Amino acid sequence: MGAFTITTLSWGVVEFRGQLAASGELQNALNAVRWGTDYLLKAHTAADELYVEVGDGSSDHSCWQRPEDMTTPRTSYKIDASHPGSDVAGETAAAMAAAWLHRATGDQSYLDFIAGFNNNGGVRSMFSWDDKFVGAQVLISKLILEKKVANSGNWIQYKNNAEQFICSVLQKGGNNVKISPGGILWFQPWNNLQYTTAAMLVLAAHADHLSSAKSSLQCPSGGVSPNEIIAFVGRQVDYILGNNPKKMSYMVGFGQKWPTKVHHRGSSIISVRKDSTPVDCKGGFDKWFYSPNPNPNVIEGAIVGGPDAGDGYSDDRGNYQQAEPATVTTAAIVGVLARLT
Repeated sequence: MGAFTITTLSWGVVEFRGQLAASGELQNALNAVRWGTDYLLKAHTAADELYVEVGDGSSDHSCWQRPEDMTTPRTSYKIDASHPGSDVAGETAAAMAAAWLHRATGDQSYLDFIAGFNNNGGVRSMFSWDDKFVGAQVLISKLILEKKVANSGNWIQYKNNAEQFICSVLQKGGNNVKISPGGILWFQPWNNLQYTTAAMLVLAAHADHLSSAKSSLQCPSGGVSPNEIIAFVGRQVDYILGNNPKKMSYMVGFGQKWPTKVHHRGSSIISVRKDSTPVDCKGGFDKWFYSPNPNPNVIEGAIVGGPDAGDGYSDDRGNYQQAEPATVTTAAIVGVLARLT
């Protein structure tokens, strides 16, 4: 997820650099990209060696402690010739490309590789940390709209697949993404909003690509203009920020009402600056996880998993599917918010 966080954050910066600069947030965004990519670079310790994980999920989840108090093993896991993991390495390389190269270098060999690649992904059901085909499809669609590659053959299949996904998100396709009665896209129960914000980044980027080419989107249910795509994106963001049946912002710290019992260890336990008494592995559950009180630290800007398919939300630390925030959710919405300003 860390690499996908940098990928989507970087994509948003590239697409909406002007808007970020106008709002005075460009340098903050670039600093965040730099921080993440510096970490990825340091994890690449040798030519064929990449560290991809620190800690063990099972032992980490069995404890509820602040980062400063963690007593669980900090075992590091790497991939190399003896421990293969091309899926992880490929995602990290994609993040670095997005961060440091920004756009294609113009080297024809990259296009030659894509042209000879037999798998265009087909029509995907989401854009996510473990399924990034839609991102590639949209970037190739941009090349077609700019007339840099042919509007035929395998190239057009990338564009057709991307636009079928986008049409389904817009509720104008043949197999539409589910949408709640209150109007939010709903992909799955666990941290649904990460998939919603990622889809909105795709839509916002493609809308601007279409606009630059003086084109529009043709869906099974009719044509959609770039402005109409952006309007749909705006409604999704409005829902996330409080225009929903619960009248609650799912971005912590924004608006008048937001989740107060976020499933987040550092947020839910008193800061070491106020009380440095160590919190042990199980003691954290007894005193902090099960506490009926709001989290003592407001994790401003974090977006929780969000409502269920019926717009319901239970503000409970134990409700990890809905109450847990993720960096991938916030990273994708940075560029989207910039576009909407």
